[in-house]
Amino acid sequence: AQKKQMTDFEFQRLHGMGEALHHQVSKAFGTPCRVYAPVGQHRDLLAYLVRRLLENGANSSFVNQIFDATVASRLVAADPFDKLGIPGPALKHPKDLFAPERQNSAGYDLANPDILERLQSARTMPRRWSFGQEGAVQQVYNPATGKSLGQVRFLSPEQAQEKIDAAQPWGATSSERANVLRGIADLFEKHAEEFFALLTQEAGKTLPDCIGELREAVDFLRYYACQAEALSDAQAGVFSCISPWNFPLAIFTGQIAAALAAGNAVLAKPAENTSMIAYLATQLMYEAGVPTAALHLIAGDGPSLGARLCSSDKITGVCFTGSTKTAQTINRLMAQHLPPHIPLIAETGGLNAMIVDSTALLEQAVQDVIISAFQSAGQRCSALRMLYVQQDIAEDFKDMLFGAMRALCIGDPAEAACDIGPVINQASQKKITRYIQERHVLFATIAPETGCFIAPTVLSVTGIQDLPEEIFGPVLHFASFDIKDLDRVIRDINGCGFGLTFGFHSRIDERVQRVISQIDVGNLYINRNQIGAVVGSQPFGGHGLSGTGPKAGGPRYVPRFAKQTLLQSAPCKPSKMKAAQVERAFQHQEQTASSGPKSINLPGPTGELNQYHLTPRQRVLCLGPGAEQLAKRALALGCCAIAADISSEDLSAVPQLDAVVYSGPDARHIRKALSARDGAIVPLLMDETFEIWLMKERSVCIDTTAAGGNAALLAS
Repeated sequence: AQKKQMTDFEFQRLHGMGEALHHQVSKAFGTPCRVYAPVGQHRDLLAYLVRRLLENGANSSFVNQIFDATVASRLVAADPFDKLGIPGPALKHPKDLFAPERQNSAGYDLANPDILERLQSARTMPRRWSFGQEGAVQQVYNPATGKSLGQVRFLSPEQAQEKIDAAQPWGATSSERANVLRGIADLFEKHAEEFFALLTQEAGKTLPDCIGELREAVDFLRYYACQAEALSDAQAGVFSCISPWNFPLAIFTGQIAAALAAGNAVLAKPAENTSMIAYLATQLMYEAGVPTAALHLIAGDGPSLGARLCSSDKITGVCFTGSTKTAQTINRLMAQHLPPHIPLIAETGGLNAMIVDSTALLEQAVQDVIISAFQSAGQRCSALRMLYVQQDIAEDFKDMLFGAMRALCIGDPAEAACDIGPVINQASQKKITRYIQERHVLFATIAPETGCFIAPTVLSVTGIQDLPEEIFGPVLHFASFDIKDLDRVIRDINGCGFGLTFGFHSRIDERVQRVISQIDVGNLYINRNQIGAVVGSQPFGGHGLSGTGPKAGGPRYVPRFAKQTLLQSAPCKPSKMKAAQVERAFQHQEQTASSGPKSINLPGPTGELNQYHLTPRQRVLCLGPGAEQLAKRALALGCCAIAADISSEDLSAVPQLDAVVYSGPDARHIRKALSARDGAIVPLLMDETFEIWLMKERSVCIDTTAAGGNAALLAS
């Protein structure tokens, strides 16, 4: 330091280490010495000790190297300032995190005051927008302030039908389609500030949520572009893509990008509340090279236009994200009007739970609960709804949770300090308020009196069975449990029928693995929050009442939009069976069925382990000529598969079905019978690649630093 004429520095040491050495240095050179010592109660010491042991035991640690005879003394005594600014050879640049396949989406350093000021200026600049050239004029209002933002135009059913009739599949080659998708991604990033302004003012999003949404949209475009290149150049058909208001850019873009990647024409129906964002995104898609005949924006009233988009004889597939109830309505419309093999790709909601045991680090668990339950005003399908905390720590946990909630800033998301913005509209605000008023409130913050705001609220319940439905807002249900009842709690969560996201906080690895093996959800998060799935790292989507699959941002999504080759009928027919006989046959197979998941690791940042699992669907019914051969193919995957000849009435009466595979000339009666069932949507699979869709996808994301340090990283 003296050689470099650097005198403004201090020495630092851990309490109890190197006292004599630091005393001599301080005495000789007059430099200050900062002593680090752990402060807190005895129970808080574990994470600190583990972290120190990992750091001091790492191969790169000074403490380790000074006793290692194989390390030259010149390396041990090397000037640490010489290494400053030199990037580590093993570290990837953020934009290269997913290289060489694709470029990562651009991030924004909000700690940089210049960047923050630029983004804030763009988000809050007064402006009136006008989108659309045909249809009835609709005024658009800011949910936080009630002020008018401008206007959009909504199509009538007749105008929507004209666009349906004009839709033409995209005739470009797969590589050309991929390049256009990448061009859209680049344009989206170029117009980031316009998107941020609309996401803030039309959708009520905070700045971090705006950034996250744009990045997800860009990631979808680049990820699906890579998948497009693996497909044939064949044109597919016409896909209806119906997207929600809670992710008006990311999900809207993801659906369109996947459908275009497979060569379809797209009829894109955005939510009424966020049509401005959809208009801007569509304009940029045209600018990047998507033909106007291959992409039609169908903005307008959901029920009237949605019925057209799900019943026109030109439709070859429907992609929907929204409520479970609406998905069932769409499913029944398709069964009545469309050919039975037409796929429905539905991502719906969930009663998402998190369990926190007594070994969890409370500060981290509370932070993750706050993020999972209240970020985006709780308006994510992945948001935490039901929290179980081990009773040994429940009171301490509540004290810390309520204290953290008091620190939240609820208000206009245009303000940089805002943590939580409004819910989407007054109807949503009234429904959530009525729900809260009818229940036992443990704690609630204070929300602004004007605007569509709901104060973050914690309700007391005995368990997930007390939740009548998904409440789409900043409402968290709290229950304590005895650790000996952990298996029962997991059964209760599985028994609710949803299967979207789940979080678990524990530092006992055996318990973590046990929970992973028992919980039945699409996305499982260990020792971290349970929102914000990253494209290509944590493919997102559930099963049961939470959707049909495949997972968005995963390897099987784009192929589901591709053109199908239908199964060929075989001459033999299966035995006639009643519903009770089918049920007994399934129960017999389930007693002997055993098939472990097929797993791979997906890319992600250091300190995070992302696993992708494929597990066979449990109950598969094979019908029609050749059902015996179909059942053998399903059994080979590990499914419980029954070949049968069954009436529509008995098909409706089978208690549980995960999928039906059929080969034959007329499947409409089967499709109608399946759509009439209550509960989860049961897919009817009729294409040659049906085995792909008999596997359930599961993403597991583990924070590997949660025990105090990442041993794998420190060993390098």
